Amino acid sequence: MGESLSRPPAPALTHPASTPGPGARAVGLLRTARPKQWLKNLLVLAAPGTAGTLTDPGVLGWTALTFVLFCFAASGTYLLNDARDVHHDRLHARKRNRPVASGVVPVPLAVGSGAALVAFALIAAIASGNPPLLGVLLGYLALTTAYTLWLKDITVVDIAAVAGCHVLRAVAGGVVIGVPITGWFIIVVSLAALLVVAGKREAELRSPGSAGARASLNGYSRSYLVQIRTMASAAVIVTYCLWALEGGAAHQPNGFHAASIIPFFVFVLRYHQLVDRGVGEEPEEIALRDRPLQLCLLALVGLIGFGIYA
Repeated sequence: MGESLSRPPAPALTHPASTPGPGARAVGLLRTARPKQWLKNLLVLAAPGTAGTLTDPGVLGWTALTFVLFCFAASGTYLLNDARDVHHDRLHARKRNRPVASGVVPVPLAVGSGAALVAFALIAAIASGNPPLLGVLLGYLALTTAYTLWLKDITVVDIAAVAGCHVLRAVAGGVVIGVPITGWFIIVVSLAALLVVAGKREAELRSPGSAGARASLNGYSRSYLVQIRTMASAAVIVTYCLWALEGGAAHQPNGFHAASIIPFFVFVLRYHQLVDRGVGEEPEEIALRDRPLQLCLLALVGLIGFGIYA
């Protein structure tokens, strides 16, 4: 399987001066649910958006439901992941301040809350009567569970697993409304996800104490992760250019799709620049705070939208 999954003994935990009250625990649970990372679930818009179906109210309804269920499922897995990693997180310079690692949220409460969120997502998916949605959600939960328990400790496999979670989000948005998922779509999303996750691992490798807190990081070097970033970015740029010049999902070439290559290229360059500065450990923070990256994304979405809907 790779590296040992045995956990190092946890250092003594410094408890808060007083026992956290219900309010503090509620805030801690919300923080552990990582609402900022719900941004990743906007990937469910990609397939229906590029297929030109987002103007259909029914499609919007199913897409919104898929987004909400993936938010519940993802938050549940984050809670379970933090409960499982509590010993490792206490060794990390930054993660030791997380609510579960710091003792604000007890481990049993994190496990119970996480299981409840996952169960709600599954029950709602079953009640929706949409088998493809349930199937992709089950696949996502199976992959995240395997990641939490085993895959995160295996070098290279951990990157592929996290990237796979992004791909499943994007696939879910298409299958839930019956939009065919093309090879171009899968390749572009997969390569873009690989680029982001490699940058995240590189930033983690630079972070003080990370190598001791995550077993898989011991198998990486910064130069190796830079190579992954370089290969992924080159491949995704070429693939996106081919997709855009063919006219996207409709295969009808137009100037808007061709013009979208420019903000896409600049977006990738800007991401590389930020990772080289060591700020890629939390990709969602980059998306929320970096104005040049936001402008590139806005231009990209706008040009693709004009090419499809105008």
